[in-house]
Amino acid sequence: MASDSTRNDFSDLEKQVRGPLFLPGRDGYEEELSGFQTGFRHRPAVVVGATGAEDVRAAVRFAAEHGTAVAVQSTGHGVTVLDEGGVLITTGRMSGVTVDPRGGYARIEAGARWAQVVERAEPHGLVPPSGSAGHVGVVGYTLAGGMGLLAREFGYAADHVRSLDVVTADGELRHVTADSDPDLFWALRGGRDNFGVVTSLEIDLQPVERIHGGGMFFGSEHAAALLDFFREWTARVPETMTASLGMIGYPPIPVFPEPLRGRHVVHVRFATTDLTGGPALVRPWRDVAPPLLDEVGELPYREAGSIYREPDFAHAYDGNSVLLSELDPAVLDAVRELAGADAPVPCIVDLRHLGGALSRPPAVPNAVSFREARYILRVLSSLDGHELADVRAAHERLYDAVSPWTLGRSLNFVYGERAPGDFRTELYEKAVLDRLVSLKAVYDLANLFRRNQNIEPPGGTPSVGSTGGKHR
Repeated sequence: MASDSTRNDFSDLEKQVRGPLFLPGRDGYEEELSGFQTGFRHRPAVVVGATGAEDVRAAVRFAAEHGTAVAVQSTGHGVTVLDEGGVLITTGRMSGVTVDPRGGYARIEAGARWAQVVERAEPHGLVPPSGSAGHVGVVGYTLAGGMGLLAREFGYAADHVRSLDVVTADGELRHVTADSDPDLFWALRGGRDNFGVVTSLEIDLQPVERIHGGGMFFGSEHAAALLDFFREWTARVPETMTASLGMIGYPPIPVFPEPLRGRHVVHVRFATTDLTGGPALVRPWRDVAPPLLDEVGELPYREAGSIYREPDFAHAYDGNSVLLSELDPAVLDAVRELAGADAPVPCIVDLRHLGGALSRPPAVPNAVSFREARYILRVLSSLDGHELADVRAAHERLYDAVSPWTLGRSLNFVYGERAPGDFRTELYEKAVLDRLVSLKAVYDLANLFRRNQNIEPPGGTPSVGSTGGKHR
């Protein structure tokens, strides 16, 4: 139970913010913590429902004064566990999106989702570097890199950020650009929430009106032939085509299309801006095996979320990813045998083709690592009815099997609290990590922003009561 002095502190904080304050056991606390991920949940001592940058400043200053950690939650897709005693800032009330069609960019607040950006941009013939699910939050996705639906053509979302407004560990709100603070601008784009709380960002949009895309579903009895063809086909397609292959088992319930009910399937997904050449690129897949369902065609970008058919309801899950240097036949065998229809724990597999613009450094460098990767392999499993330890053991058997071709992991696809250890070396190349660690000492020496895939300052996290880092 909180002491009288702590309750007084919370009362003082409540007077400083315009948004609501939530405490454990009080009305609204559990609802405020809820998000897309239900398997992992923050358990903070106080939640600040921020309505703007000034609320974020007050929350960060409160945390710094009390020597406690700060975490941020928007949609709750990428939750990592927050120990009791910390401050959680929820940003869902900060959801403004404005589009400058002449400048070709959008200004997006911290709690906005990609679907909102698409809705405002598409009438101007513009689209954002959004991913496969429109219900994902913009800021967390982008700060982790952002591997979009058209990523091979346009690169990482982080590559297109023009500016960021961020509250740093001293409680100051900074407008950060490549010119105003090149170090912090570099670190935020790829370092995610290790250097402050981003309250809004500006990002370039692309002139796209319609795409050719969709998915084809095949019975998993054809998995070997489909995986082999995916390897051969992706080796020769132009970078205007971004494609992936998934494997999933559908339960026999009416919510799913009849051809998929009760079947384990291979789902091949396509997206290209080439409306003329796209159909010819996709056509050979229909000769590999008979599709159970063929949903490929021309569509407006606002319907792009239908390509992956990802769930839009909250649920409990865990997963991870590895970035691969190549798609060796042994990798495909391991995927089919360890994560296919007969896997010991039901797995959802997502094998995405990278390269193209993703492999090239952006005009303004950032901290996104392992750009030489040619594929990313993601595996997720539901935690409903399955123990977390069993799920992770099943996933690790696959990741161990593909380790000879593994370069690292993607920060966009790390879910849940990870085991102790220097997990950072799997998320960043050495030179990038060394620079991030050095900059952590400049911007957050006390490691206030540590409830994440944490980049510790040199020497580790100082003891409680240490002051925040110095700032330029």
